[in-house]
Amino acid sequence: MAGGGTREELQLDNAVVPIGKPIDANKYATKKTIAQGMLDIALLTANASQLKYVLQLGKKHEFYTVMLTLISSSIVLQVIVGILFIAIGAMNINQQQQQRTADILNDVVVLVIFVISAINIIISSFGIQHTDNVTWNSSINSTSLSKNQL
Repeated sequence: MAGGGTREELQLDNAVVPIGKPIDANKYATKKTIAQGMLDIALLTANASQLKYVLQLGKKHEFYTVMLTLISSSIVLQVIVGILFIAIGAMNINQQQQQRTADILNDVVVLVIFVISAINIIISSFGIQHTDNVTWNSSINSTSLSKNQL
């Protein structure tokens, strides 16, 4: 035993690999699910912020209709994925029929998440940028005023 611990360890090329205690699959799955949920909330929040920006800018935005459609579609699909996750979580996969249904729903979720990712890549390509034109214009006006006052 290396390191004086209670677990056995294997020395491989300057790396100590613990042996004897397997990874806790439930703990790993729980952490993974929490991380995925946080990423989903972050994407939903980003899309809501983008939607707010496009709506505030209105028809002045060069791609108003396209952006409104893409962002709205992304949000709707994210809500659908959330509902599907709840449905899958409520299933008893110990029953043969529900295993098949859960597998199909899981495949549908993967496909919808792929579509959401593609939509958000397209949204990013249109480059929503929060520029503060009011501040920029005010600084130009105040600079003009100071030059005129001299």
